[in-house]
Amino acid sequence: MGIYMIGKLNHVAIAVPDLSAAAEQYRTTLGAKVGDPVDEKDHGVTVVFIELPNTKIELLHPLGSNSPIQGFLDKNPNGGIHHICYEVADIKKARDQLLSFGARVLGELEPKIGAHGKPVIFLHPKDFNGTLIELEEI
Repeated sequence: MGIYMIGKLNHVAIAVPDLSAAAEQYRTTLGAKVGDPVDEKDHGVTVVFIELPNTKIELLHPLGSNSPIQGFLDKNPNGGIHHICYEVADIKKARDQLLSFGARVLGELEPKIGAHGKPVIFLHPKDFNGTLIELEEI
């Protein structure tokens, strides 16, 4: 059995202090196709997806007082890259392989449903060069 591989880059997520201003900047200054804000209550964020020809940008803004994004913005008041998301064909197979290599999955081991309505898991940034990684089953 070979090593399970990640697929395409699905999106880069950027935490922003002002969601409407950031969305407008992408829409006007950068000329991008910008979606509508969507509240993701299970994840404590409001998201806006920006469609690019080869990937997406996900703008993240805190939703509610327990949002994991608020802590990030407290440390980075101007915002910044929060995580990157790679596609996988079988998230449980990918998770099991990662665990066998000693990687840590954040939160519960069972995948949650992400912003695209598909199963996702997050991997500990200390295991991946300081980068929070999301895996999304496609």
